[in-house]
Amino acid sequence: MLTLNKTLGVLCRLPKWQIRGFLRSFTFRPGKQFLHKLVLGIETSCDDTAAAVMDETGNILGEAIHSQTEVHLKTGGIIPSVAQQLHRENIEKIVKKTLCASGVTPNELSAIATTVKPGLALSLGVGLEYSLQLVNQYKKPFIPVHHMEAHALTIRITNKVDFPFLVLLVSGGHCLLAIVQGISDFLLLGKSLDIAPGDMLDKVARRLSLIKHPAYSTMSGGKAIEHLAKQGNRLHFDFQHPLHYCRNCDFSFSGLQTAVDKIITQKEKEEGIEEGQILSCAADIAAAVQHTVASHIAKRTHRAILFCQQRGFLTPSNAILVVSGGVASNLYIRRTLEIVTRATNCVLLCPPVKLCTDNGIMIA
Repeated sequence: MLTLNKTLGVLCRLPKWQIRGFLRSFTFRPGKQFLHKLVLGIETSCDDTAAAVMDETGNILGEAIHSQTEVHLKTGGIIPSVAQQLHRENIEKIVKKTLCASGVTPNELSAIATTVKPGLALSLGVGLEYSLQLVNQYKKPFIPVHHMEAHALTIRITNKVDFPFLVLLVSGGHCLLAIVQGISDFLLLGKSLDIAPGDMLDKVARRLSLIKHPAYSTMSGGKAIEHLAKQGNRLHFDFQHPLHYCRNCDFSFSGLQTAVDKIITQKEKEEGIEEGQILSCAADIAAAVQHTVASHIAKRTHRAILFCQQRGFLTPSNAILVVSGGVASNLYIRRTLEIVTRATNCVLLCPPVKLCTDNGIMIA
């Protein structure tokens, strides 16, 4: 079984000419003349096969993505071996579609950038293996990319954001707060001590059997919870806020998930329904869970902002909170964070929803 260490170990065995190519300025091969350097970005860290071509000024020349969401909804969660096989089946066509859309040939690329960590080892391995084939075939410099750094810097595609700034990364696999002091220069303030918020919301959605509800059957778990919560009353259930007495910027979501599971089991017995059927109070549970997650994230972020302001990391002229990652597309969570930034005289910036989830653009 492929491990992440084995995957990353391939990088250490790159020929010296590739390492030199990565360190020195990019050069062009004979052919069509482009005014700017061109980079192909490839992303396969989890369950989306994505690629994009961008120039050094930030122009997106072409992109393509294949989502595995529908397949994993049927299996009740992401199965690494299944994700790996789907990446293998789709990566070549996605890259070719991207190059075709951009009007760029592999020879005209200046470099190839690929996610190498963190993520599912089996999924990462597919993207890395395919990228190194292109690197060897076309003699291009290779740029290894950290997935979370890419999410953190995505905002600089759409907004002029100077360093330093505070970033909150919330997704299905991660939850962290960090000060971005420069490219690949991050000061970690807090992270999830157990599971990620997106993972927890997905599990709650499965526990509520939302996939059996026609209105939510094609949505990811987190998106289903967000839509269902609009119909519910969050005050009908009161979940304890995680890490309430901990004076730090860390997160925790596993205890909340356990509490939700207990409530669902209790309500199933009260309503006399079997596991798998949809509770009459499902919307209220979804609303309460979403509110608790949003409040927990907001409180830890508020603490991080105050710390940054006290230590001079965020100045009045450059007090910016960037929120990115898949969970950042949740509008309820965004509105909760807006309350925090207004109270602390900060500016809240989020990439477009399309760029919050995994994509090839952020890697390029």
